[in-house]
Amino acid sequence: MGAFAPDEKETVTREAARALLHGPYAIVNETSGARALVEAALAAGFRIVQYRAKEGIDRARLRAFADLAHASGALAIGNDDWRAAREAGCDGVHLGPGDDGFEDPARVRAAWPEAIVGLSIGSPDEARLADLGAVDYLGVGAVFATASKADAGAPIALAGLRALADATDLPICAIGGITAERLAGVRASGAAMAATIAAIEKAADPAEAARRFVAAWKSAAP
Repeated sequence: MGAFAPDEKETVTREAARALLHGPYAIVNETSGARALVEAALAAGFRIVQYRAKEGIDRARLRAFADLAHASGALAIGNDDWRAAREAGCDGVHLGPGDDGFEDPARVRAAWPEAIVGLSIGSPDEARLADLGAVDYLGVGAVFATASKADAGAPIALAGLRALADATDLPICAIGGITAERLAGVRASGAAMAATIAAIEKAADPAEAARRFVAAWKSAAP
């Protein structure tokens, strides 16, 4: 993957970043085509992008990813490793079970006060127990069957998404098998954000797929 375009813009404050926690959310895997995917998502209007590197984070690439997001006025979210995300100039981190800080997000908050912290959760009880002072949003899924995450578990469907959204005051980000055609149901079920990996990454024309995803989200507005 080539270097992303650099930018010197500082990360935004937590309050300002929280205002951007709505709409399409692009998750981009560390692949040879990652730069093109990030550029396609940003050009289409995605304002939240997450760098996902399950085989190990390249911190220079994460820094370049954050710079590229900031150049478009978007939030840059790191995955799994909050220290790497902070050092790279990201706006926050998304944590799942097993990640450092997942069980105690208040510790991450204390070390990184301005961070946007997202947690993956799977039940209404987990949603209700989330620390509202330390956590900014909850990732919920898989809503539909997905091949993008091997440990995604059984789909919760739209009814499960609605139950989770009703259980918390935090913004919900739906993930798992979400396509442009499914966004109306996802939005109607209470999701503030809808994340996609495969809908863009696996598309024959990622730029067009990203535009369709954003347009479908906007057309699904209540």
